[in-house]
Amino acid sequence: MDPFASPHNLDRELHSLLAEASSSLCDWLAESGGQGPMPDSFDLPEVSPAKKGVSNKVILSELKLLMNGSYRPSHPGSLAHLDPPPLSASIVGELICAGLNNNLLAEELSPSLSFLERKLCKWFCQKLGLGDFSGGVAASGGSLSNLMALVMARNFAGLESDASAVFFASDDCHVSFSKALRIMGLKDESLLKVPTDENGELNISGLRSTLEKTKTEGKKCFAVVATAGTTVRGAIDPLSEIARFCKKEKIWLHVDGAIGGVYGLSTITSEMVQGLGSADSITVNPQKLLGIPKTSSLLLVANKNNLYSTFSTGLPYAEPITGNDFHGGEIGIQGTRSAEALKLWIGLRQLGEEGIEKILLDSIEKRCYLESIIDSSKFKIISGPLHLLALTPINYTSSQAYDWSIKTRNSLLVNKFMLSRPMYRDRYYLKAVMGNPNTKFEHLEILANLINHSIV
Repeated sequence: MDPFASPHNLDRELHSLLAEASSSLCDWLAESGGQGPMPDSFDLPEVSPAKKGVSNKVILSELKLLMNGSYRPSHPGSLAHLDPPPLSASIVGELICAGLNNNLLAEELSPSLSFLERKLCKWFCQKLGLGDFSGGVAASGGSLSNLMALVMARNFAGLESDASAVFFASDDCHVSFSKALRIMGLKDESLLKVPTDENGELNISGLRSTLEKTKTEGKKCFAVVATAGTTVRGAIDPLSEIARFCKKEKIWLHVDGAIGGVYGLSTITSEMVQGLGSADSITVNPQKLLGIPKTSSLLLVANKNNLYSTFSTGLPYAEPITGNDFHGGEIGIQGTRSAEALKLWIGLRQLGEEGIEKILLDSIEKRCYLESIIDSSKFKIISGPLHLLALTPINYTSSQAYDWSIKTRNSLLVNKFMLSRPMYRDRYYLKAVMGNPNTKFEHLEILANLINHSIV
C-alpha cells in the first residue's frame, strides 16, 4: 500500500486505518473507568523501523500495546496533576490538524488557520480585558509562553545585552522561569524571588523593598512576574496591586496565568483574577482545565507589535502579508508550528460559554467540598481560590511527612486514586487537582475517607 493518501481518490486503506484506530481509542476510553490511573505493567512494541514497512494490522496491534501502558486521565481517580481528559471535539480537531498538516510559520502555508489563530487569540484578549491593540500567539506549552514573554520584556526595556538585568517573581513561581533565565544567558541570581504571605501570594511590600535594593545595587529590572494560580496550592498574587506598582515604576508586568488565566473567561469567576487585563503579557493554558489536548498554550500581549519587534527576523522565503498582521513565524520563537488553535477553537465551540463556565464552577465546587471533608484536626490544608489543594499531617515532622506521603500515595494508587507528592517549603504534601469532570462527589468522599484514615 502507498503510505500517503491519494490526492485524487478516496483512500480506502486510510479510511479503514482511521476507523479501526478510532474504534480502538474509543474502547480504551470506555475501559478507563474499570482500570486505574496508572497501568500495573506494560510491554513496548518494537521501536526501530523494520527493513520493510509493517502492515496496518501490525501498526494497530502495536498501538494497543502503547495505549495499554498509558496514563488514563479519564479515570475518576486521576487527580494528581493539571491533566484533564480531552474534549471529544478536540480529539477530532487533533486528527484534522494532523491530516491537514498546515504550517503556522507563514500564512501561505495555512491560510484559514493562521486567520483562525489570530482571531482566537484576540477573543481571549478581549475576554481577559486586554486592549484594542492586543493579540497573541499559540505556543507548545506554558514554559515556552513564559520564556517568550521574558524575552519580549527584556527587549522592550532595551536590556537585551545587559547581563546584570533582573526580573522579579514570587517564591512560588513556576520552575519554567528558572529555565528561562538559563536560556536567556542570565545567571541564577537574575531571578529575584519575592516572599509570599501565609496565603501563598506575593507580598507587595516585599516587592517594593526588592526593587529598592536592586536600584541601590545599580541593577535594572525588566519584568515583574505575577502568578495567577501557583502550582502546588493555586494561589493568586494580588494582580491589581502589582499592576499599579509596575505602572508607577514603568516595569513590564507578565502574568503567568497558565493555571488560573482561564477563570477570567467567566463573569462569575473573573473577579478572582481581577487585574489580569492590566498586564503587558499573559500566559494562558487551556490544556490544564478546559480539556484541550496537549499542547495548548497562548501568549497574549497588550500590544501585538511587541511580539513582532522582538521576534521578527524576516521570512525571505515567504510572501509578505499586507495590512497589520504578521506571519506566525514572525511573532514567536517557533517557526514551524502545527495548527494547535484548531483543537482549541473546536473544543471551545463544543463547550460554548455556558460549558466553559460550568467547568470552572464545578472545579471550584469540588475543591471546596473535598477541603470540607478532610479532617482538619489531622491535616494542614493549603489551597487558594482555584481548584487545587495540598495537605500534610499537622503533628508530623518533615521526615515523618515524607514517609507518610510515600505510603499514602501508594495506598491510594491501590484504591485507584492518584495524587501527586510535591515538596513545598521543605515538607512533602499530597496534592489533589479538581479538574477531572469524571470525578464525582461520591469519589471525593471515598478519597477523603482513605486520607483521613491514613493517620491513626
